[in-house]
Amino acid sequence: MANSIRSIRGFNDILPDRTPLWHTLEATTRAVLQRYGYREIRLPCVESTELFKRSIGEVTDIVEKEMYTFADRNGDSLTLRPEGTAGCVRAAVQHGLVQDGGAQRLWYEGAMFRHERPQRGRYRQFHQIGVEAYGLSGPDIDAEVILLSARLWRALGLTDIRLQLNSLGSDEARAAYRRRLVEFLNDHKASLDEDSLRRLDSNPLRILDSKQPSVQTVLADAPTILDQLDSASAEHLSGLRELLAATGVDVTLNPRLVRGIDYYSRTVFEWVTERLGAQGTVCAGGRYDGLLQRLGAKPTPAVGFALGVERLVELLAEVADGASQADPQVYVIADGGAGRQAALGIGERLRDALPTLRLVVHCGAGSFKSQFKKADKSGAEWAMVLGEDELANGTAQLKPLRRRGEQVAVAQSALAAFFSDQLR
Repeated sequence: MANSIRSIRGFNDILPDRTPLWHTLEATTRAVLQRYGYREIRLPCVESTELFKRSIGEVTDIVEKEMYTFADRNGDSLTLRPEGTAGCVRAAVQHGLVQDGGAQRLWYEGAMFRHERPQRGRYRQFHQIGVEAYGLSGPDIDAEVILLSARLWRALGLTDIRLQLNSLGSDEARAAYRRRLVEFLNDHKASLDEDSLRRLDSNPLRILDSKQPSVQTVLADAPTILDQLDSASAEHLSGLRELLAATGVDVTLNPRLVRGIDYYSRTVFEWVTERLGAQGTVCAGGRYDGLLQRLGAKPTPAVGFALGVERLVELLAEVADGASQADPQVYVIADGGAGRQAALGIGERLRDALPTLRLVVHCGAGSFKSQFKKADKSGAEWAMVLGEDELANGTAQLKPLRRRGEQVAVAQSALAAFFSDQLR
């Protein structure tokens, strides 16, 4: 291993014992989204750097410090996407999906890239599933995307995920709040850490996210944006809270909740858990009504969220029952050349008859004893044995590996019926 090439820091391999959890999350999410009428869109991993500067904001941490940006052979500045909303909006505008003013419900999944310090739940290549709704302005669509995500947690069997909600108001209200916040923080500069001081002039709302105890002590007395909301935003927030209350969603109003991206307005929310340590946000989003116009469309309301796949997989691993859906159900053991030929043929016929059957035929040499060891190690429920006697009389010996029971002989012609009954 001394001279071997290793993966790049923060770019992780997802190994076969983990991929079943990814499959569960992806399939469950896809099913829930389809039930709400969301359609999948597939987007490129590389976009023009200008897209992210115009959408995310040039003074955000993402654009200033975290993007993987490079010049291609033509000298154009390109960036590996650090998030999905900007690319989805670009595609919707470019292909005229929003030109007639009708509603669009879209979702996507894929890898995102940010040059951050790798830690549990936060990697330099990470994966998100994003949900975006265009053309709907009322609090009911905000409620829908929150209800959708709440249904997803139930479908996945995940608990201890709590909803936090805030409003950033209109552009004018946020600008007025920013001035009040800067004035307050200037009076407490001695208690601010270096990072907060840097943000004071460029992006002061991000100081509200600080985890430094001294800064949090200062913020306890800071003005909140809820005191600065314009009447339309206050009415929108009130309507959203009423809808969530009527549908049984518990909400914590968090006036310190902001998002690290400039395009958000009005509704912002996060689903958080304490089971992942510092990286407790598993899903976050909100409303971004001005972004489509900023990228070339006519004024179009929009709301969406992104969920962190790696963090949700961590939670799924805690509630998984231990039985991997990737493990074979049947492992076929055969003797000699004739046995291997028969095993391959029987395997194909069983896969034809039982489309969901997971069956592995032993390949390569090996005694019956060594093959049995591999069958047991594979996690299979049954070992199917094809020896000389079985080949001669058209049967197979079936030995249960995960439960008590006697080995039984079954006619090869009856194997599909046997497994159809035993592996329900």
